Amino acid sequence: MKATQLTLFDRPATAEGERIRSAGDNGAGAEHGGSTRHQELTSDERGAVFTRPEVVAFMLDLAAYRADRDLAQLRVLEPAAGDGAFAVMLVDRLVHSYLSHGGLPTEAFTKLRSCLVAVEVFDYSAAILSARLAATAEGAGLPQAIARRLAQAWVVIGDFLLAEFADGFDLVVGNPPYVRQESIPAELLSAYRERFATLYNRADLYVLFFERGLGLLRKGGKLVFICSDRWMKCAYGKPLRGLVARDFILEVFVDMVGTKAFTSEVVAYPAITVISRNQQECSITLAAFQPSLAPADLEALAKGFAAGRPAKELGIRQLESVAVGSAPWLIDARDTLRVVQSLEQRFPVLEAAGCKVGIGVATGCDRVFIGDFDKLDVEPERKLKLVMANCIRSGRLVWGGQGLVNPFEPDGTLAAPRRYPRFAAFLERHEEALRRRNVAKRSGEGWYRTIDRIWHHLPATPKLLIPDIKGDPNVVIDRGEFYPHHNLYWVTSEEWGLEELQAMLRSTVAKLFVATYCVKMANGFLRFQAQYIRRIRLPRWSAVTLAQRQALRDAVARLDQVAIDEAAFTVYGLDGASIVEVESFRNATTSP
Repeated sequence: MKATQLTLFDRPATAEGERIRSAGDNGAGAEHGGSTRHQELTSDERGAVFTRPEVVAFMLDLAAYRADRDLAQLRVLEPAAGDGAFAVMLVDRLVHSYLSHGGLPTEAFTKLRSCLVAVEVFDYSAAILSARLAATAEGAGLPQAIARRLAQAWVVIGDFLLAEFADGFDLVVGNPPYVRQESIPAELLSAYRERFATLYNRADLYVLFFERGLGLLRKGGKLVFICSDRWMKCAYGKPLRGLVARDFILEVFVDMVGTKAFTSEVVAYPAITVISRNQQECSITLAAFQPSLAPADLEALAKGFAAGRPAKELGIRQLESVAVGSAPWLIDARDTLRVVQSLEQRFPVLEAAGCKVGIGVATGCDRVFIGDFDKLDVEPERKLKLVMANCIRSGRLVWGGQGLVNPFEPDGTLAAPRRYPRFAAFLERHEEALRRRNVAKRSGEGWYRTIDRIWHHLPATPKLLIPDIKGDPNVVIDRGEFYPHHNLYWVTSEEWGLEELQAMLRSTVAKLFVATYCVKMANGFLRFQAQYIRRIRLPRWSAVTLAQRQALRDAVARLDQVAIDEAAFTVYGLDGASIVEVESFRNATTSP
């Protein structure tokens, strides 16, 4: 995605309430007083990634922004114009439409000046963009002088999120910036927080572009973005999902993961969404996945979407009730969603079935707190055997000999260094490094604490350990020896037998739950995080028969995935059709 330019190079932010200015108002670029620093920036330095022309054309087709329509009647916004990937094509279609519908070149400035707003935060980039749009308009048939005047009117300079606009738009289209909150200056972030309800949790900047763009739509207007799909499932996307479900319609979803949608190689999880402001209620979404980017194929796909119905030959599916409240959008799980929803209706979530889920310790300074267990020079009471993700191999736990310095007493208070001379000496040797941590700055006299509290009972508690990022659930048993590192999640139960629970969590059914709710990762890996593990459904232990328990134990002892699944299918009481769907999912997703 395009990285935003307003936070990375110390450009003063547009004041709240200030109108964005036309590129022709004060000029743009070095020759008109613009920043010469911006002239020196390459696309790589700015983190800019631009959309391929065939994808831009496809998105405009999805929005029905075609030259055969009278586009002069529409008002369009491109909120992050960049090099003009969208704006250039918008202008080409707009001018051709105007002239083909009888528009006079001499009246073009009056008729077309309000048809496009292309916002760009960099002065120098705006000047380049204006020149490109002028050349495009002239090439489409307008006189040079009028083309230049229009380009100056179309391109405006400023922060889209804080700018004011005189009117709404029929179409908001583009590739919004993808910037993490920590990259945004505190003062600007504060201004955003006051204005945007979707700046929640760790939401990236593109979420605000959705909220702002949707808010500017006229009745019947459409927002068409190509952007990261993380917000559709992540916690930070909850307010935006709620906003869409309440006031808008998700008309079209196109999964672009794995396609070359951009002009350079990027690690991204993009999707194209068409969201409309429509007063009539509609729960139907049309979706396609990883389409061919051949122009003819995209043109045919756009026509298929325009028909408003599923088309198997084009890969267009009809989905029902994707956006419901602020719940995650389970778009990519539609093939197996019936199985998941059936299990959700019949069984409680993991923790309601007698289990508890947690995460290992984050220290804030692993190089100090973690080392060879035998060589950690502290009292025995002040260190624990530590297990890390690399200790879990082929379904077995093999301790690597690492230890964790434990600054907490059993009652949860911090250990007093004066009571432990070796521990005190250890802290003195590493005081500088430990005090530099944010947690130390916040903790005052507790500067030597780990980020997470260390629970005294956990090492001796029999538990299951699950590494975070994996292709399959690599669940192993710790009989009660180790403390887990922060890249491991743990599950305990006072009801379920540990082997039986291990089998259930290693089953493809458990993987299916995680895959349904977690965001996609590269190479098909999944995030086995607590929030997703907790979504796994499980029968109550009392409902599992002795024969079923034995089958689970036998299968997991051999780490036989097929046998584990067969035993789990029986416990869940899956019917034949459901078993076929789960087995198909297993065969399609099992790591080699």
